[in-house]
Amino acid sequence: MIDLKQYGYIEAESAPIGLIPGRITELQRDQYTVITEHGEVTAVLKGSFYHNAEHRDEFPCVGDYVFLQYNDSGVSRIVRLLPRRSKFSRADYSGHAAAYAKTILEQVVATNFDYVFIVSSLNWDFNVSRIMRYLTQTRQSGGQPVIILTKADLTPDYSAQLAEVQHIAPDVPVLAVSSHSGSVLDSLSEYLQPGKTIVFLGMSGVGKSSLLNALANQEVMTVKGIREADSRGRHTTTHRQLFMLPSGAMVIDTPGMRELGLFGAEEGIRAGFSDVEELFTQCRFTDCQHNAEPGCAVVEALADGSLEQERWDRYLVQKRENKFVDDKSDYLREKRTLQKSIAMYQKSKKGGRKK
Repeated sequence: MIDLKQYGYIEAESAPIGLIPGRITELQRDQYTVITEHGEVTAVLKGSFYHNAEHRDEFPCVGDYVFLQYNDSGVSRIVRLLPRRSKFSRADYSGHAAAYAKTILEQVVATNFDYVFIVSSLNWDFNVSRIMRYLTQTRQSGGQPVIILTKADLTPDYSAQLAEVQHIAPDVPVLAVSSHSGSVLDSLSEYLQPGKTIVFLGMSGVGKSSLLNALANQEVMTVKGIREADSRGRHTTTHRQLFMLPSGAMVIDTPGMRELGLFGAEEGIRAGFSDVEELFTQCRFTDCQHNAEPGCAVVEALADGSLEQERWDRYLVQKRENKFVDDKSDYLREKRTLQKSIAMYQKSKKGGRKK
């Protein structure tokens, strides 16, 4: 029998009669792999999920704890999703750029984690703005961010990149590592504790698979090369998976993301740019637009250099994107609700005429 406490499970309520708890370790299309007291089982969703769930975030994801009907000779059925303690989401534009998307949905990437390893390489594709976007969504998620800069062995001097990241995120641990060095386990040991869950986030080619292999002390993920021209990688992870490490910690590996669409990130932006929003309280006018108004604390801070123009620009970009996504998703949600109401009304009218 497997003790689910090793997988971070805390029993907040007893499982209903006929059901057992489990944790989702893999998702491919509509088929789940779930670890239970009986070991790994294959499971699908009970039909009520499709009928009752209003939004995609209500469907189970890798990392979720669930109650399921166990079938020892076939496919088990997931009956209920248990409350999440943390959740990392991104905006899903349904294959289009944000401005042209017909639908904007919340795509849940991983759940029930303690730490978020934001993985970025020290090669040509190093990008501070991208790291900041991951930080914003991580602060929204409920997990603790840790920035991991990989491929330190391929960079003769990375002190400038390290200082740049530490400057934009002074409250976040920033570690430069080499997956081919035996010291990688030592540098990350405080996070690799039994029962803790870490989610890996980052673009393709940043070294997530190599890092996971080093932490697992075996090749659990295939490693593909990167293009020399731009240091960008090919996708290695094709779906989300949860791995148990020798230390007893768990890692959720995610496919590389070319872009991270912010979703419901207001609190994350506020936490990441608290210094910027503190200036708003010092403006002469409460409705200050922070443009050219007299007594604007932002304009004054930009002028004397206490607020960097680049930081202000990044704040504005994230605020605009988050507002656009929130406004459009609210509009589309209201539109779907109206269409559903109209369809139900028309259906009731047809039923009335038949009588």
